[in-house]
Amino acid sequence: MTSREFSVVDEYHYDRRSPLRWVASHIRRYPLLPVIFLITTAAMAGAQSLAAVLLGRAFDTVVEGATIGAVALAALAVAAAYLGYALSDIINTIAVRVLSQRIERDARDEVYLSLLGKSLTFHGHQRVGDLMARVINDVQQVSQMVSPGFNFIIESSLSLVVPLITITTLQLDLLLVPVLFLVALAWALWRYNAALRPVASELRERFGTLNAGLTEAVAGIEVVKGFAQEAEEERRFTHSARAYRDSFVLQGRVEARSLPLLVYGLAVGLAFGHALLLYLDGRISVGQVITYMALLNSLRMPMRFLLMVFTILQQSVASARRILTLITTETELDENAGGVARRIEGDIVFDRVSFGYAALPGSQAAQEGAGPGNLVLKNISFHARPGQTIAIVGQTGAGKTTLTRLVTRTFDATAGQVRIDGVDVRDWSLDSLRSQIATIEQDIVLFSRTIAENIAFGSRGEVTREQIEEAARLAQAHEFIMSFPDGYETIVGERGVTLSGGQRQRIAIARAFLADPRILILDDSTSAIDSNTEDQIQRAMRRILRGRTTLLITHRLAQIMRADQILVLQQGELVAQGTHEELLETSPLYRQLFIPGEGRLHRPGDGGTGGRGGGAVSLKNWTLPRKKEGKKRGVAS
Repeated sequence: MTSREFSVVDEYHYDRRSPLRWVASHIRRYPLLPVIFLITTAAMAGAQSLAAVLLGRAFDTVVEGATIGAVALAALAVAAAYLGYALSDIINTIAVRVLSQRIERDARDEVYLSLLGKSLTFHGHQRVGDLMARVINDVQQVSQMVSPGFNFIIESSLSLVVPLITITTLQLDLLLVPVLFLVALAWALWRYNAALRPVASELRERFGTLNAGLTEAVAGIEVVKGFAQEAEEERRFTHSARAYRDSFVLQGRVEARSLPLLVYGLAVGLAFGHALLLYLDGRISVGQVITYMALLNSLRMPMRFLLMVFTILQQSVASARRILTLITTETELDENAGGVARRIEGDIVFDRVSFGYAALPGSQAAQEGAGPGNLVLKNISFHARPGQTIAIVGQTGAGKTTLTRLVTRTFDATAGQVRIDGVDVRDWSLDSLRSQIATIEQDIVLFSRTIAENIAFGSRGEVTREQIEEAARLAQAHEFIMSFPDGYETIVGERGVTLSGGQRQRIAIARAFLADPRILILDDSTSAIDSNTEDQIQRAMRRILRGRTTLLITHRLAQIMRADQILVLQQGELVAQGTHEELLETSPLYRQLFIPGEGRLHRPGDGGTGGRGGGAVSLKNWTLPRKKEGKKRGVAS
């Protein structure tokens, strides 16, 4: 069983050892439909051959001078045979179409469930457009393996076999040409299939590349226009589109050079000559010649179906292989459904924790065999007690965000332990752990749904409109939400593009309030909010965060100073920790982070900069200057 972060209780398990076994296991989930399909297909082939036999006997009846009544009876018999064919065809079509659509639905559910269970590391290595191509187009192509794929194969096979069996009832000598034809057909189809297989795989891969490039360009249209790169993106898309077109042209050339129809034409000519010789020899009648040729003519459509279906099957197998590659790709984390599941108190301990991306499957560092020198975090140890606020500061790339992601088990530590309430995070049920932790980042993700639905997104169970509005008020979002014509029912665009940065962040904060987390991670979450609004939010946070442990990554010195403990990171190492006053005394790096200008430190009677000297003056007396309008306070993130 592949490791994954999420699963459902009533999940159906499919055979994923190969593409064909996978599709067959989907078919076996609905055993009645294939049985109905097989019975009606056999009935169709039998009715078609019966009609040919009755038609030949009708000719013999006419040649022998039959009465009008006998001719009418023969005509009714032929009509009855075709009516039986038509009724069987209706039932056959319904059964196979329902089966095909159920398989498409189930396969798409299976792929989506698999994507939900993959880690962020996996998703970080994927192109969204290629994933969408697999979930939508490749799944649809797999359903075509059933209809018209398997449908045509079985129908064509029976339409080849049943006429041959019928020919034996006419005259055994008539089998000579059809048997030679089947041998030649098998060789021609094998040759055609071998030439088509690599082309079909290339076609699906190039479609994925085309779709991925298109999705990236549309998603990043603001950057494309901002740098005036429309011409370059058009060139890239044209290149991918031409490659996709070239694959189609190559497929057309393979299909055009197919031999089965040529083999069929030769077989019909030889068979007709052979039948005439037997007729002249008095061994068969005119009616039997007509029946024989009608049966051979019934092989024409199966021939065309087989040529078409091999193209479909090769593309479907290529799509199924792409889907299985996605589903069976290992993820480094497991949901640990039987792990610890209880209320979190918020005690966090990092015990000599190190982390490097080389430990993650599929990472470039792992592929290159990276060693300890590639660690992002090195030997980190600290203790956050329940209800404490821990500020994490350091320059860009110091490892601040990575540290918080070890708490949520986005990644697992390479060495050491991360413990919550004394339990290693790897021993917690992943669902229980993450459901009690809320993260608010600077890059807010909202869904193309109503504002109310976005606020309620992180809640477990049903929430009332009053609860949603209360959370919005706490996040200072209620006022701007009500300014919209539809209020809380306003549909925000994809990723919330119709809202400003500050509005998106306040909705995200409201979402966190409503989720009622035991641990809250704020990763520069108020960077797009003005100082006045931020102050209001901070007052609300101080009320609502009582009893909750908070990990805070921020530029803003006012928030840092209020933290119970501050961690100072440099190049993945914890170089200092303590309160604001303690770090001013003991940490040169902490002082250097507060450069002159924005957020500089002052001491009474000193008009110069602080934190860069000061002789014997006690740093405990240094205070934050009064805010200036339009100025930001802070340290480098």
